[in-house]
Amino acid sequence: MSAEPTPPGADAGRPGGRRPSESLPPSVRTAAAWSVAVILFITVAALVVYAFVALRAATIPMIVALLGTALLQPVMPWLVAHGLRRGLAAGLTCVVLVAGVCSVLAVLTNSLVHSAPQIADSLRQAGDRLATWLGPAGDRLQQALSDSATSGSSAGSSLVGALAGGVLSGLGIAVQLVTGGVLALALVFFFLRDGHRSADLVRSVLSADHAETVVACGQQAFTAMAGYMRGTTVIALIDAVFITIGLLILGVPGAAGLGALVFLGAFVPFIGAFLSGTVAVLVALAQGGLSIALWTLGVVLAVQMVEGNVLQPLIQSRTVELHPATIMFAVVAGAGIAGIIGALIAVPICAAGLGVVAVLRGRPLGRPAP
Repeated sequence: MSAEPTPPGADAGRPGGRRPSESLPPSVRTAAAWSVAVILFITVAALVVYAFVALRAATIPMIVALLGTALLQPVMPWLVAHGLRRGLAAGLTCVVLVAGVCSVLAVLTNSLVHSAPQIADSLRQAGDRLATWLGPAGDRLQQALSDSATSGSSAGSSLVGALAGGVLSGLGIAVQLVTGGVLALALVFFFLRDGHRSADLVRSVLSADHAETVVACGQQAFTAMAGYMRGTTVIALIDAVFITIGLLILGVPGAAGLGALVFLGAFVPFIGAFLSGTVAVLVALAQGGLSIALWTLGVVLAVQMVEGNVLQPLIQSRTVELHPATIMFAVVAGAGIAGIIGALIAVPICAAGLGVVAVLRGRPLGRPAP
């Protein structure tokens, strides 16, 4: 009897047969593997972002505490070397931190409150000048703004409920800020006091090889975050001082408040510098005309050029270098997730993440954080 012909693919399940996936071209198999990897990465990233947003009442204070610890960490070895116990040194550092933050906020608030009427009036005058230059389009814009203001003032009775809701919402935000600030301060204390034990804790939980990798990633991430925060603080202070001096020389009103805006805006790359510089130029345009506005623009651009070409390479040379496109994407994504706080902490988190990637790729670590 003649043997029956074997159906096509019947030997796929036999030990010596070919699997269906092996009959595919190598390029298709590679594309499928990369697609699965990308889908898994996007899924994990989405879950992490969702957890961050859902638990933002705890995650944001924790990240702020890490940033504060990164700024204050060099103080701890000096205090311990002078005979203080780590608990007392951490408590003293937190007291100095609270005093410093309150002093800075008081100075900034005082300067902004005193300069706010001048800045607001100057912005209104600048808007009138721009409307005059625009001609008929400017007249229509002014008419639309005045109509909206008139309609808003005529609906005063409906504003009572809105104001009450705004007050309640403001109280809720204030409670959240106070709670988050207390939690962040407590975490800073514990991070400063017990942070040196984190490596031993990781080694006690994980195996030797995995523990050393995790410790190296943590050290590099903390070093990158600390370097970025310290460098950004120094650069923001230098920018604010020089721009304030330039505005005082040009006679621009509200120079102190504009300098405070420059200092705060420096912590949000690109967007903060653009907004604070635009406000300064508009105020100068309203008070001194086109020539003073151009001089003010020159001062702002000169300071920004010195910052980008001299200060950042000199001060932040030991941190993770971030491409401008990466910084812009991180700021926009952080603002979309957590508003202003997200925009402030997005770039340090990105720097820490790139530091971890550098360790995983096998680059030299440099000097680890203490």
